[in-house]
Amino acid sequence: MSTSNVETTRDRNDNGAGGSGPVTVCPGDSRYAELTVGHNARWVGTPESVRLPRTTEQVERIVQDVVRKNERFSVTSGGHCYADHVYNPSVRTVIDMSLMTDIYYDPRHQAFAVEAGATLLQVYETLFKGWGVGVPGGIFYSVGAGGHVSGGGFGLLSRQFGLTVDHLYAVEVVVVDARGRARTVTATRRKNDPNRELWWAHTGGGGGNFGVVTRYWFRSPDATGRAPEQQLMRPPKDVLLNAVALPWDELDEGRFTTLVRNYGSWYERNSAPDSPYAPLSSLLNLNHRANKSVGLLTQIDATLPGADKLLQSFVEEVTTPVGVGVRPVTESVGEQGPMPEFFHPVRLPYLTSVRYISTNNATLTNPALRGAYKSAYMRKGFTDDQIAALYRRLSDPAWENAASSVILFGYGARVSAVGADETASAQRDSIFKALYSALWREPEDDEANVGWLRGIFGDVHAATGGYPVPNDVTDGCYVNYQDGDITDPEQNRSGVPWHTLYYKHHYPRLQRVKAAYDPRNVFRHPQSIALPED
Repeated sequence: MSTSNVETTRDRNDNGAGGSGPVTVCPGDSRYAELTVGHNARWVGTPESVRLPRTTEQVERIVQDVVRKNERFSVTSGGHCYADHVYNPSVRTVIDMSLMTDIYYDPRHQAFAVEAGATLLQVYETLFKGWGVGVPGGIFYSVGAGGHVSGGGFGLLSRQFGLTVDHLYAVEVVVVDARGRARTVTATRRKNDPNRELWWAHTGGGGGNFGVVTRYWFRSPDATGRAPEQQLMRPPKDVLLNAVALPWDELDEGRFTTLVRNYGSWYERNSAPDSPYAPLSSLLNLNHRANKSVGLLTQIDATLPGADKLLQSFVEEVTTPVGVGVRPVTESVGEQGPMPEFFHPVRLPYLTSVRYISTNNATLTNPALRGAYKSAYMRKGFTDDQIAALYRRLSDPAWENAASSVILFGYGARVSAVGADETASAQRDSIFKALYSALWREPEDDEANVGWLRGIFGDVHAATGGYPVPNDVTDGCYVNYQDGDITDPEQNRSGVPWHTLYYKHHYPRLQRVKAAYDPRNVFRHPQSIALPED
């Protein structure tokens, strides 16, 4: 499908909050500072303009304009890019999708439409309040749908319902052809769709590679009937939420090793698609000793028969052999704030739990925080050498940043029910993900914090050249947790290229999609998919 390039009166730029045209913000405008920095205060842009469209037609015209001017541009939907892919000195125009937030049922596609600028919390609230349905997406309320979905998307419901993209029916993308003409393409998962490969590329191929995503449509692959509420997965009516802490002053190396080993071995045993524990997910927040504790956050579908006993069994299997009594979470753990009221499992309505978890996070609302991040897919629990490296770095008394952590996020179960080639998300048999991060406030602390993060990540994966190469234990990195070091041979000494760590064997196929829909390489960033060599 291609849209017209004819500008209408309705679409003209009025720069006003009450208008219907696109908005352009330039230096000197009171909105400029707000629109040239994302979630990570390390990356601040200096573009000549930030352009905020309200419709797909306006996106098409903006893209046509920057291509005609041969301007370097970037695209953002929510500002949560962990690296400098959006805000960097080479970018002259930022296309900001945050005014495109419509969410509605589209009877033409028999699916739910979500515009790229809608935040995850807006998506969850609108879908659930309107129709009692949802998607298994991430836990940060302010993440924009545009980038989250294109990288695969996962969250606390993924073990029960799969990845976000497992429910993706179609995507609308503004692309640029070989003649430099911007056009809008709708690609669906239908086998006979001539644009199906473009849909496939957006099921884990990462953002900013092929065009500007303007809209997604969601319909579960096993949907039956014709009513809207029958087209998409139904989240649990209620969930049980539990949070416990283990004090660092009682964790020697042996006890720490037992804790981390227990977590990995539990997921090794309980990550089959038909596991009775598929409706349970958790985060083990391994904070640095300066934080004073580590934390375990667990959620399970409360409507499951025996849910309370399953949750209790999981927590006991992971923590009891450690020999340290669990306590309420009275301080921040990982990226979650204090949660003492959940020391004993609490039954919450689904949407209430989503709001609580997604907003109980000071890092999302602190505009001064700077951060660095790395990730690893884990196919098995950490080896003894890896656990020893974690302990050594996390217990180092010379390091004093309490906001340094490694967060282990339960994966597997229904995620692994989908074949590795059915979507572009290739790491389907991983059992949990590890997010390594450091957060701080002052620019003068950049070098020390980046150095700490490189140190712990490099030590844990020292046997494979400093990165989690695909093997029987690790399986690469998560493309939505962008890592600037992954392309640096001094940091990534594995000999495995960055694109294999993100995409595994899918990279050549993604390159073919790139050649078909972005033959001029208009859509690019420091880690974008390259055109195939002739």
